[in-house]
Parts: sequence; C-alpha cells; structure tokens
Amino acid sequence: MKKEYEEQYHRLEEKHWWFQGRRHLVRALVLQASPDRAGRILEIGCSGGPLIQQLHADGYAQVTGIDISTDGIALCQKRGLADTHVMDAQKLSFANESFDVITASDVLEHLADAPQAVREWKRVLKPDGRLIVFVPAFQFHWSEHDEVNKHFKRYRRPELRQLLADNGFTLTRSSYWNFLLFWPVSGVRLLRRLVPKRAAFAGDIRPTPALLNRALTWLLCLENSLLRCGLNFPVGVSVMALGRKTVRS
Repeated sequence: MKKEYEEQYHRLEEKHWWFQGRRHLVRALVLQASPDRAGRILEIGCSGGPLIQQLHADGYAQVTGIDISTDGIALCQKRGLADTHVMDAQKLSFANESFDVITASDVLEHLADAPQAVREWKRVLKPDGRLIVFVPAFQFHWSEHDEVNKHFKRYRRPELRQLLADNGFTLTRSSYWNFLLFWPVSGVRLLRRLVPKRAAFAGDIRPTPALLNRALTWLLCLENSLLRCGLNFPVGVSVMALGRKTVRS
C-alpha cells in the first residue's frame, strides 16, 4: 500500500461505510465461530485495531492482531491494544495450534505467496479451528485502486474456495459480499478504462458525506443480515469464505 494512501486509510477506517459494513459482518462471524467468548482470536491485517476494540467490547479477552504496517501497529499500541505486532502474514512467529479463530480481511490479495500464507494460518490454528477470509472479487474490476494498494490479484469465489481447500481447510461456506453495489462499481470501473489515467490517483477509499455514509453503512448491514440468515449472493465487490482446519485421522 502506498504511504499516502495508507495515511488516509487509517484516518477513515473507523467511520467509513465500507469498513463499518465489513467489520459488522466479520464481528458476527467471529461471534458465531466462538460464541462462548473463550476462544483465542487472531486478526491478520488488523490495521489500527478497530475490530479488535469491538471484540474486546464483546467480551473476548484474548485477541491478537498483526499487520505488516508499522504505522498501523503504532496506532494499535496508542489505543492500548498491547497484543498487536508487526508481522508478515506469510511467516508467522506464533507456535503451532495457538488460535481458535483467524480473520483475514483484504489480506491475501497483497501477498506474493498466498498458498504459503494459508498454510501458515492453518499451522497456527488449533484442530477444528475456524478461518474467516475476505478478498476483492473479479479480475475485471481491476483498477488503479488495486495498483495503489499493491494488489497481486482479485479472486472469484471458486478460486478462493480452491485456495483454501488445497491448503488444508474444509470449506463451510462462501459467498460474494457487497452485492447491491456490485452494479454501480462495475459501471464506474468500466468508465475509468475509457478515460486517461490521472497523474495522481488517491484510491477509492475517500471521505464520504455523513448522510451518504450512514445510508451506505445501513445498506451493507442489511446485506449482512441476509447473509446471516443463510442467503449467499451470486456476485459482489468482495468474496468471503469460511473454513475449518482439516484434521486428518
């Protein structure tokens, strides 16, 4: 991620509709995976720690965060989140079978060796541990936003499922996410290809007027409610997958 974009990312991640909507769903999935609040949770790509703060408020006492960004971890530490560390998601320093649940939201697309990362995540999960993954969807959505974020690729649902299955996970569920905005986003991405590239592109995550921000947050939370009821979407701006560590007999 380019430095100037990272600074904006940290300024916006607490209130911006995209981040609020995604955290709303990830939090619900963690609660589902470890309802007794006793599990040890690892957030890969924790940034400045807003999800960790929410999980602490939910009663999870053992939440660890890692991020490759020194600025992100410095912000976590400033917020009193002591169990946060600068670390490469492809090479974890944790012992085998350390965690009950791992979340990784918009991480895999940044990694040169995604299979190695997934194998590492499996290694540090306890037997029957759960993995919650979100990634950007569809290569035809590739844009300057991906370049600013230094992405390697975007994923289709079958690709993400195969990646997890090939590296030690039993898939329990997968779906696209951010379904309703898929159509306008697709239109915007297409239009951008028809106009010359701007000299300095700041990425898609930008300040949003308060009323629109609330409306879009509400829209994503509505979609999240449908997902929690068991509905899976056929397309979306992102794709999610839930996996269980395969334990061989």
